[in-house]
Amino acid sequence: MPAIKLLYDERILKNAIKTLDLLIMAKIQFARGIEETVVPDVRLTRAKVGDSSTATFTFTNPDILAQDGKIEPTGLYLIDEEGEIKISAVQGKFVNGKPESLEAVYVMQSKEEWDRFMRFMNRYAEENGLGLSKS
Repeated sequence: MPAIKLLYDERILKNAIKTLDLLIMAKIQFARGIEETVVPDVRLTRAKVGDSSTATFTFTNPDILAQDGKIEPTGLYLIDEEGEIKISAVQGKFVNGKPESLEAVYVMQSKEEWDRFMRFMNRYAEENGLGLSKS
């Protein structure tokens, strides 16, 4: 009898995890656990030959800079139901000695990385009412 109960509990747990996965929204963080509410400008480039591509994120006056140094950016984390994409290359831009923006560059070397990134961006754009403009 305990084995049947264990199977039943395992099914309940799996269903609960699936439900929670559906509730995870696409979000961006500079420090784990602290959501960034400023929507970035994102510029994409792709190589004409090969699978190399880049995404450059620019955040003007992001929330993390308003923390007065209490919380330092540890990277840029793109989080959704598929998991996390971590971007380590984050740089600050200063005007008159004060931080004004943060820029992160994500370099993708394969079609799979590009496709994963685009799935994240589509979710993030949908949840934040964003659109695509070609330049």
